[in-house]
Amino acid sequence: MRIFLAGATGAMGRRLVPMLVEAGHEVTGTTRSLAKADGLRAAGAEPAVVDALDARAVREAVAKAEPEVVIHQLTALTGLGDFRHFDRDFAQTNRLRTEGTDILLDAARAVGARRLVAQSFGGWPYARGGDPVKTEEDPLDSAPADNARESLAAIRRLEATVTGSRDLEGLALRYGGFYGPGTSLARAGGGDNLVGLVRKRRLPIVGSGDGYFSFCHIDDAASATLAAVERGAPGVYNVADDEPAAVRDWLPVLARTVGAKPPRRIPRWLARPLLGPQGMLIMTAAPGISNAKARRELGWTPRWPSWRIGFRDGL
Repeated sequence: MRIFLAGATGAMGRRLVPMLVEAGHEVTGTTRSLAKADGLRAAGAEPAVVDALDARAVREAVAKAEPEVVIHQLTALTGLGDFRHFDRDFAQTNRLRTEGTDILLDAARAVGARRLVAQSFGGWPYARGGDPVKTEEDPLDSAPADNARESLAAIRRLEATVTGSRDLEGLALRYGGFYGPGTSLARAGGGDNLVGLVRKRRLPIVGSGDGYFSFCHIDDAASATLAAVERGAPGVYNVADDEPAAVRDWLPVLARTVGAKPPRRIPRWLARPLLGPQGMLIMTAAPGISNAKARRELGWTPRWPSWRIGFRDGL
């Protein structure tokens, strides 16, 4: 199939392009940087150097590629970010999830593409309470943290736009937290990336460490995306490993894995001004996600079924 991949040089795109090419697909991939075009060619894709928010440029690039499937992997994330200013740090990504999605959808419709697969996120966007592991049938949060309202609204908008389209098949993939090469959770990480924070003991266990995380190795996320390109009914899919885990369980393991000292433990009252409302939610109350639907309906199986193995062998 002819595929147009928006965001081909990001952490996901760099792993996804070779998989698509190996599967026999003809790939056009976008990048904002002319310097990265040769890398896309070397990986077997045709580069399209465009600004994803330039509607005219995107329409022209998509028209030239004439894709059957469009993949939306556009984000603008660098490192973990500042939990206290969550919406501020996600502002550009939120634009890509709203304006960028509209632009891609219009361009896909114009060339008669039949399917659009888009990146979403699972975990903290789900409503808290009840079972700590959520399925796609569970509602998203109706009362998000004050400093994450815009980010959750952008996720809702993306999913509604993609899955609500009547003239193409829309699939939104709610990925878990990425780890592995090229992500913010990689063995070579430093600075304000997750591994860097762990090594500096700047990522503590807050209170009882009740917040759940669902992890997904970047290669497993890419293979699930390939599956969504080739099969599966329109709709929303959680994409993560088999073992959602509380912060108190996974964070000490990560610290040992990267040779760091054990994480600090701090009370909620002390953490609140440091993390802000969204950081407190993530570290103490966020739910995990079930991958059962993706396994069942996409025929997808993660190579790294547990973060325990993935942290040891896949960072």
